[in-house]
Parts: sequence; C-alpha cells; structure tokens
Amino acid sequence: MEIRFQNSPAEVSTMNTQALRTNFLVQDLMRDNAIALVYSHYDRVIVGGTKPGTQPITLPNEPELRASYFLERRELGVINVGGRGQVVADGQTYVLNKLDCLYIGKGVQSVSFASTDPQQPACFYLLSASAHQAYPTTLLKKEEAARSSMGSQETANQRTIYKYIHAEGIQSAQLVMGLTILEKGSVWNTMPAHTHTRRMEAYFYFDIPDSQRVFHLMGEPQQTRHIVVNNHEAIISPPWSIHSGCGTSSYGFIWGMAGENYTYTDMDAVSLNELL
Repeated sequence: MEIRFQNSPAEVSTMNTQALRTNFLVQDLMRDNAIALVYSHYDRVIVGGTKPGTQPITLPNEPELRASYFLERRELGVINVGGRGQVVADGQTYVLNKLDCLYIGKGVQSVSFASTDPQQPACFYLLSASAHQAYPTTLLKKEEAARSSMGSQETANQRTIYKYIHAEGIQSAQLVMGLTILEKGSVWNTMPAHTHTRRMEAYFYFDIPDSQRVFHLMGEPQQTRHIVVNNHEAIISPPWSIHSGCGTSSYGFIWGMAGENYTYTDMDAVSLNELL
C-alpha cells in the first residue's frame, strides 16, 4: 500500500507538472489479478482498485493500519465499472453489475472480489474511510440509486448524478459516494466549481475512450492547476482545492468524500469570474 502525505496550498502553488502528478494522480488501479491501494493522509482515506481474473482477490490487512483486519476501524465503498462480478463479505455473496455499489461496514473481517467471467472481468473501484460506528453491508443497484439531472447541452455539461452512499441512501459513518455520467457531447464536470474544506474528495474517471483524455482542474480558485487523466485513473483532491474537469469526449467519474461532516450539499461555490 502506497502512503501519501498532505500538501499545503502554498506548496502546491509551486509544483510543476510531474510533482502534481506524483502527489495527486493515482494510476494503475485496475491491475490484473491484483489489488492496488493508496493511503492518503487527507482524512485518512484509502483509494483502491482490483481487476480479478480466474481467482478471487482478497482484501489484505495492511501493516500500516495496525489493525487485526482491514475493516476493524474502517468502512468501504465498492463500485464496479467493468463486467459482472461478486464481492464476498464474511461469507455473504453480493453480485455487482456495472455501476452497482456495495457498502461494507466496520467490523466485517473477510472481503474478497471475483469476476463472473474472466474474459469480461469486473473492475472494482474501492474507497475506504475510518469509521466510528458499524452500519450494515448494503448493495444498491444503479437502477435503484437516487438520481438527478444537471447542466445543459448549451454549456456542454449535461449529466446525470447517481447518489449511493449518503444521508438519504446507504447509511455510513462518514463515507459519501456516488457517480456522474456525462451525456454524449458534454465534457465539463462540476463547473462552476466549488470547495469544501470540511471534506476531502477523490475522483475516479472511467469510460474514457483509449484515444481521449480528461483535463482535471485543481488548486485554489485563484491558483488553478491541471492534471491530464487517462481511463481508470483517480485524483486525490485536498479539502481546499477545486475539483472539476473537461474531457475531449464524454465520460463518467466516481466521486467520494470523507471528513468533518456527512452533508452532500455542504460546499462553497466558486463563480467563474473568480477562477484564475
């Protein structure tokens, strides 16, 4: 498990392209027959991914956690962005089609991931946060998630937001998680931008065609920076940073948050005329 520490706004304002990518871009998450984990000191969130093949992949107990098992003091959100798969949590099997979400609560001791068909493997995106209370493991299908439409064709940001783990959906200790799908011809996400210093956020981009890219915007509103993102790559977004992006085609992204509060709508808007 890779460990990443925090960076201040002043430090980030001096970073070149490679430094930004090293600190905030998470690559190679969907490894064949393996699991990738990155531990961020922004609210101690763990970003991960796995692409099981012919054998199940077990969630490891990382030494850095100093725990008896991975979820002894943590909770976990799982969203599948690949073929049909299964997650087994303490002996109970949950089947996830593409864009289904599974929440696994604090205290679950054994978790494994498998693909129904290794020729069309599942791709499980993982987001874990520390938890003070145990909530039940819950599966939510994409079709059952709360959804809302935003944006317009005129501003190239027509999109549908699916909320899975939140106050009116799957209950959790502090994890909030969902995804956004942009309509064909729309490329902008989360614009106008916002910050929320009470919570960090992570973005995981998916369904980006091979020849296309997303330009993820970050930094303070008056000190913006960008990172070029490929398919199945993630961005760790500090609480003080905007988090937005523009693609060379339509795409989807999973958003997830953890921190001081649990309120999805808690954000500080940044108008377009404030951005520099």
